[in-house]
Order: sequence, then structure tokens, then C-alpha cells
Amino acid sequence: MRSARSVLDRVAGTAVVAAAIPKQRRIPYLPEHELAELRDARVRETVAYAATSVPYYRDLFAREGIDALEIRTAADLERLPLTSREEVRRNPDRFISTSKLGRDSVPFRTSGATGIPVRFHHDRRSLLQAIAYGERPRHVEVRLIGKRLLYVKASLVRGAGTGEVVRTHYREHTAIPFKPRRVRISFRQPIEGVLADVNRCRPDLIRGNGSYVDPLFRHVAATGAEMHLPRLVRYGSDMLPPGTRELIERDFGLPLVSNYSATEAFHIGYFCEERTEFHLHVDLCHLTIVRPDGSKAGRGERGEVVITNLVNRGTVLLNYRVGDVAALSTGSCSCGRTFPLLGQLEGKVEDLLRLADGTVVHPRLVWDVIDPYTGIARYQVVQHEPSEFELRLVADDFDAIARPLASDLSTLLRGARVEPTRHDALEPGPGGKFRPVVGLGS
Repeated sequence: MRSARSVLDRVAGTAVVAAAIPKQRRIPYLPEHELAELRDARVRETVAYAATSVPYYRDLFAREGIDALEIRTAADLERLPLTSREEVRRNPDRFISTSKLGRDSVPFRTSGATGIPVRFHHDRRSLLQAIAYGERPRHVEVRLIGKRLLYVKASLVRGAGTGEVVRTHYREHTAIPFKPRRVRISFRQPIEGVLADVNRCRPDLIRGNGSYVDPLFRHVAATGAEMHLPRLVRYGSDMLPPGTRELIERDFGLPLVSNYSATEAFHIGYFCEERTEFHLHVDLCHLTIVRPDGSKAGRGERGEVVITNLVNRGTVLLNYRVGDVAALSTGSCSCGRTFPLLGQLEGKVEDLLRLADGTVVHPRLVWDVIDPYTGIARYQVVQHEPSEFELRLVADDFDAIARPLASDLSTLLRGARVEPTRHDALEPGPGGKFRPVVGLGS
């Protein structure tokens, strides 16, 4: 039996969500000036909060003589310096608010897909409000599926990642039932097992990382294996390899949508029914594009994505370099939503490791092996031959961890030879992108 405190906690959490839900379907269609007012009000609130309760920004503003009261609009954020991922990785606690919201916030850790795992915290209230914010992309989802309540959503997962932490928080702190029936299908198993699970639960929606979705549909296309076809496919977290969109939409005849999110900001953008570009949640996360020198890029000009999460009061990030490349679009969408559009997004594209016996190993499984080891600033696993790998490490104590880690990776890679090498730094490849796992022939 639940305690009275637990019941009250769930009632309070449900009230937070219920208060936020009614506006969510209307906000994407508001006049642009009303959206700007919502966004700028949150900019002022976020900057004032950072200046008073976040050690990094409190010290920055004092040192640089920045008056937080003068940051009134999103445009004023350009007066603040950019914040790098490496800076947050080195000093994660200095970006966490010392307020009660910050002290009680929930920790998350990035998947290591950039080679630099980073810890972030989300405050509990914003985690609950994220349920309501999710109504925006869900409205697209139900229209394309043709069902609102009784549909099955199958998630391709490798384990208990960020999504599972969030859903556990929802279950423990609200009394709101999940409207679709959710099924988790492990991507750790052979792809034949994934297909068996899909055929067993017969989902209306299949969702997963782009690098999970791609091998599933390519396997079916190449082998003719039987698979129950959903009504909709959704991907996120990392990008689809070239040609996968055409395969799913043309050859399988399935609509394909995407959400743009990150551990640092759960709601950045989403596809509408037109499925061409991302509609940006401007009132939740301010996004701008910068040139290599840090200056603001013009609309239609490709550059680095910089975000400011306007709703999280755990880890506060102003002008954060998220590491993706994109361009703000110059046009509007025929769907009628007034959110600005983001196009030409180049996020993470992850290599699959294909072993000598035909086994396919996802790079997130590589990270699961590396994650328990401390003192690793950056890593890269390079496949030179089907059974020959190099483990490149930037680490505090290379001698202590290199051989044990190489042995653990060898176990994951079916006995392949893994040779560790010491490095002072690991730099991005062509185009400025860093891949922590590099497959054969990449």
C-alpha cells in the first residue's frame, strides 16, 4: 500500500502536468509576436535565476560586469559568451543551481556518443512539465497513426537510458496513465529477436535512435524477413544514415518523423505532418546558429547549433554549444504552425561494428562497457579489420585502465583483438564531427 506521502506526491505531480497541458496544442499556432513574448519572458527568468543561483554564471556575470537585468530578450543572449561541452564536463557542479530545485534535481548522463560523456541535472518540476510539452509532437503522432488512445508504441532500446529514467519519474510522481501502450524492445539481442518482438506486439508506432531504426529496416529489405509494419516510424537521438529515409518512406510506404532533443534539452524541435524540417519549441529552448568564429549566422546559413534551455532549473546552460550543425530556414510551413523551422541538421551519425562472424554491435553498447571506468576524458574505438580494433584513450591513468578496458571490449566484440593506445587529445574529423566508434571502411 502506498504511503500517504506518496499519494500526495502523485497528486501534486499530476496537478503540475494538468496545469500545463491545456495550452500545448495551441502554442505552436500562436502569432509570432506572442511566441516572442513567451520566449523573452522565459529568457529574463532564466538569466536572473542563473545570475543568482548558478555558481558558474554568478561568477561570470560578476567578473565580466554583466547586469542580468539588461538581458531582456533572446537577442540579448548574444552578449553572453558561448559555453562548451568540455567546460561543462570539467565542472558539472558549477552549472547546477544551488536553489532547492537544483539541490533536488535528477541527474542524467549523456550516452558518450560524442566521446565526451557529460553529467546534467533536470529539476523535478520541469521533468513533469515535459509530459505536457510532449503533447505537441504527440498531436502529429496521433494524426498520422489515426488513433488517439488505444495505439501501441514500441521503443527500440539498448537498456535503461535517459528515456527510462524520465518514464520512471513519471510513474512515481504522477497518476497519469500513458495513453499509448508502451513496449520496450531490446536492441542488445540479435536482429531476428527484435523482429520476433515486433511481430509479437504489432505496434502502431516504432521509435528508436536513427542507428537502431536503420539496420532493422535494411535487414528486412535485404532478406525479405517477415515484419509487422507499423503506421508510423519515429527516430531521434542520432541521425539516419543516407538513403534510409527513402527506403522507409518509398519502399515500405511508411511516414517517417523525427524529434530533435538532447539530454541537455528534452524539447528542441519536431517534425509536423509535412515531415520536412524541425519546428522549434522557441518558448522552451532558444536556438541560434553561429559561425566558426562564434558570430551569429544568418537565416539559411549553415553553422553550429547553440541552445539555451529556458525551462530546466537543475543544470542551467546559456548559449551552450550542443555540437550539431544546421541552418535556420527562411520560409514557413504549410501546416500553419508559426514556430521557426530548422533544416539541414547534421547531428550524430553512429557507425555499426560488423564483426567477422556477422554479428552487428551498436556503438552505444561500446559506451556501456566504457562507462564504468573513471578518469576517461575522451575515447575512440577504431575497427581496422573485422577482428582488429584500436582503443584510443585520453585518460588520467592510462596504465591502470587501458588493459582491463581493452579486455572488456574484447569480450563484447566476440574475442576480437583490442589494442589500447595513449593520446593527449583526440580531434574531430573532417567537417568538425567526432566519432567515438569508427567502423570498418569509414
